Amino acid sequence: QVQVVESGGGLVQAGGSLRLSCGASGRTFEIYTMGWFRQAPGKEREFVATINWSDYSTNYEDSVKGRFTVSRDNAKNTVYLQINSLKPEDTAVYYCAASWLFTVQTSEYTYWGQGTQVTVSS
Repeated sequence: QVQVVESGGGLVQAGGSLRLSCGASGRTFEIYTMGWFRQAPGKEREFVATINWSDYSTNYEDSVKGRFTVSRDNAKNTVYLQINSLKPEDTAVYYCAASWLFTVQTSEYTYWGQGTQVTVSS
């Protein structure tokens, strides 16, 4: 089992920044990819960004490229999502998840956190 816990969400004004954190524990050697997803009210959960657990390669959804940066602290088993130039449409619950694959497919992530709310006011 792998446990993931997100933190760092909050209420920010448009144009502001946030850094979300995701701590992983348990059988972390099983992890191949950590992913960030988000779900806005009334919408399906969508892929945001991924980072490979071994080689740190990353992948981003097109609409967040240039504003979102995913990174990892190896010593802390923690993955971060730096979000800059926040827009009201970024408002969502942000989830961190772990997968055995390098994938952007929600269905291929096995372990999920509880989510952290990000609200962007205009």
